[in-house]
Amino acid sequence: MSDCVYDIIGVGIGPFNLGLAALLKPVAEINALFLEQKPQFHWHPGLLMEGTTIQVPFLADLVTMADPSSRFSFLSYLQAQSRLYQFYFWEQFHIPRREYNHYCQWVAQQLPSCHFGQRVETISRQENSHCFEVQTRDMASGTISTYRCQNLVLGVGSVPRVPACLQDVLSENVFHSAEFLHRRDRTRQSKSITVIGSGQSAAEVFYQLLQEQETYGYRLEWHTRSQGFFPMEYSKLGLEHFSPDYIHYFHGLSLERRERVLSEQNLLYKGISFDTIADIYNLLYERSVADSSPNVRLLSSVEVKEVEIIDDIYRLEYRHLQQDRRFAHETDCIILATGYHHQIPSCLADIHSLIQWHQGRYVVNLDYRLELTQEIPNQIFVQNGELHTHGVGAPDLGLGAHRNSVIINTITGKTVYPVNSRNVFQQFGVAI
Repeated sequence: MSDCVYDIIGVGIGPFNLGLAALLKPVAEINALFLEQKPQFHWHPGLLMEGTTIQVPFLADLVTMADPSSRFSFLSYLQAQSRLYQFYFWEQFHIPRREYNHYCQWVAQQLPSCHFGQRVETISRQENSHCFEVQTRDMASGTISTYRCQNLVLGVGSVPRVPACLQDVLSENVFHSAEFLHRRDRTRQSKSITVIGSGQSAAEVFYQLLQEQETYGYRLEWHTRSQGFFPMEYSKLGLEHFSPDYIHYFHGLSLERRERVLSEQNLLYKGISFDTIADIYNLLYERSVADSSPNVRLLSSVEVKEVEIIDDIYRLEYRHLQQDRRFAHETDCIILATGYHHQIPSCLADIHSLIQWHQGRYVVNLDYRLELTQEIPNQIFVQNGELHTHGVGAPDLGLGAHRNSVIINTITGKTVYPVNSRNVFQQFGVAI
């Protein structure tokens, strides 16, 4: 065990903790270490399809919204890649998903604080030294290492959500959309493919399959329990909900009111882009020319209730939510674009009692600190695990730099990165 006590250890290196590492690089008084079990940075590798973009402008990179002059900005990356003029002529605000992933890899390679191939096994708190002890396992050699720190930042991300009735049939033929590119050959061998879900990932997977349908000859279906295949809210005033101002407003609501508000905001962050909907419709239209009929069915307001396997065919039992009718559908390949959820990492088991919980979820302060059950000099921060306390912007890349600014300012006790109090034109709530 090293004698070094880090100011911060970040658990997990996704875009948010990577952004924190980048913003900390010029902050000399903070000694930080970030740990990730993957061998290198890789952001949703199963969905890095050609033609797909991130759903926020390129300014939502790791650092720009906190420090536009940072050498880790996306524009700095383009300069390093000799691509500034190509980007300038391209005239697009939303960058390819594959390029965003490569940009993050470029940043990670320049940060000695980021250690990959290290799985955090346990975290405990040492009363005598007043610090956290983090034990890791090297994924290649199996070597166990122990590190100590004053503060933790949890950035473990989310895991694929699978409906309960389908969890027991996951296989090469039934998988989450997060695995789509890894299972592409399997889909091309199918006779019938069913995509379940209605968000951006579902639409992108469906469109990719639709483009190849005539080549491989499968039947293609797209089902969702949502009431339709609706676009994401992308008006300028709607986008203001992804701002520090809205975070302050939302965090001030009661727990019960937050739940109610979130349940009414799905299309702020769960819909489909207008461009993707147009691409799908345009292709379906072209395939219908000259009395043709695409071998496709889109069906909304349907919920899977049961699944049965008969001779390598999956028989899905559905209920139509509006008609309250049951019906069956058979397919030999199911792709679950059913979203993601946050799982409490197992490495927190030894400090579980130190953390304040409400209905199995973190209680998160406005500055992203977890509420603890004891008064201690150490702090635990969370990245993208605070949807229920901070609102729809929690998973949004555009707010990552803001959250990291708040975390850095809180730990240092001073304003390292200014945080503006007024960022939007509309007012959320009224003064009391």
